[in-house]
Amino acid sequence: MTSIQCKGRHYREVNAQIEEMWNKGIRNLFLQGVNGQRYIGRALSGEGRIEIDGVPGDDLGMFMDGATLLIHGNAQDGVGNTMNSGKIIVGGDIRDIAGYAMRGGKLWVKGNVGYRVGIHMKSYLNDYPVIIVGGSSQDFLGEYMAGGLIIVLGLGCEQGDSPVGKFIASGMHGGKMFILGRFLPEQAGPGIGIERPTPEDYAEISLYLSEYSRDLGLELPETRLDDFVKVYPTTTRPYGRVYAY
Repeated sequence: MTSIQCKGRHYREVNAQIEEMWNKGIRNLFLQGVNGQRYIGRALSGEGRIEIDGVPGDDLGMFMDGATLLIHGNAQDGVGNTMNSGKIIVGGDIRDIAGYAMRGGKLWVKGNVGYRVGIHMKSYLNDYPVIIVGGSSQDFLGEYMAGGLIIVLGLGCEQGDSPVGKFIASGMHGGKMFILGRFLPEQAGPGIGIERPTPEDYAEISLYLSEYSRDLGLELPETRLDDFVKVYPTTTRPYGRVYAY
């Protein structure tokens, strides 16, 4: 593993070094002393692994296409922005608009996430984005979601508390979401269906949770199908009567 010292360095300098090494075929990197440097992992194409010690800045892994990023701690806004493929594993919390327009790949978060996570997520043919949140989410989770999968586990939440905020799936017109624990209809946006998962849904959930727990080194509590709530769109045009054409 090749180490890169990032402490006190400008984000452009850090990213230029990462991309130079990546393009030379050096695909196993360890970034030390990261403190708010933006755009780490941007548009990296092909397989490889970057471990990050510290707190990366905004747009971590944006436009990424195949790499794996492992963060030993928290991250800021826009993680996985318009990501195509690959995997981002965050061992702490992240902030807002993670997974914005995410088109493929996987985003695993051990802790909590902020607002508008998964906004405009989409899938096409074999591209299928997946976000798993170990803790809780703030408002507008899955806003305008058009495809893919979001799972919220609510680990660490007080018993009886909902692991998600308000306006969940507002404008959602594709994809699906599974929430472990309490979720009330008034927390959802308009045109949203709420029901128990099917056995096929639960098999899919279990498959991704096995990968999530393995990647993060977690032992997840045992769950049953009825522990989850499925959130899905009931129409492809949730605001069809709102706008004038």
